[in-house]
Amino acid sequence: MVVPYCGSPPSPGELWERFNLDPLLLLVLSLFGVLLIWMVRGRWERRCAALGWTMAFAAFVSPLCALSVSLFSARIAQHMILLLVAAPLIAFALPRATHRSGSWQLWATACLFFVALWFWHMPDPYDATFSSTSVYWIMHVTLFGTGILLWRELLHHRPNRAVEVFAASAITCMQMGFLGAILTLAGRPLFSWHFITTAVWGLSPLQDQQLGGTLMWVPGLLLFLWVGVRSLERLWSALEAERAI
Repeated sequence: MVVPYCGSPPSPGELWERFNLDPLLLLVLSLFGVLLIWMVRGRWERRCAALGWTMAFAAFVSPLCALSVSLFSARIAQHMILLLVAAPLIAFALPRATHRSGSWQLWATACLFFVALWFWHMPDPYDATFSSTSVYWIMHVTLFGTGILLWRELLHHRPNRAVEVFAASAITCMQMGFLGAILTLAGRPLFSWHFITTAVWGLSPLQDQQLGGTLMWVPGLLLFLWVGVRSLERLWSALEAERAI
């Protein structure tokens, strides 16, 4: 029997003993955390970077890693922590690009994020992450990496690009919400790995999938919508400043 990277499915009684203390993981996370803090400038940016990387650290090291082997909803919770909490905090803290970022960077990162999100939440690629450690890490590196790149484009932009940033935010909001809705409203469970892992947690595979879909649907919709509105507010503030001159 293949044992997933985060171990065998835990029982409720042993969950809080199931921290992921993989030495290589701890080393890599620590090194990247130090590098990230070194890269950023400013007290506020360093605090955001530290908090973001701490959330990413917790997503992989805490018992949530083991719980994600049993529950699809726990895996989605892990992904939402990475994509909606850790990624925007880290992206905000990263130094702004010295070149004049154009439309192609924004839409390229939005497309990459779309592909990564949908690909890894399709049944076959998702189930493959439990039989291969390499596939597991390819999933998380591509999801987290494209998330950081997209958030950097959404959070760091000139006021005159607010409309297209709003459009990218709205489209990302809709596609993420649509995927969450599909998972929530599906009439049958889609992920074979969880057919026999959810009962001990008092959930059927379909209930677990519906909970996971809701976790993706609602928080993602609200956060990306907020970012889009924030961009329009920046544009309005810039126009008001010009009028006041």
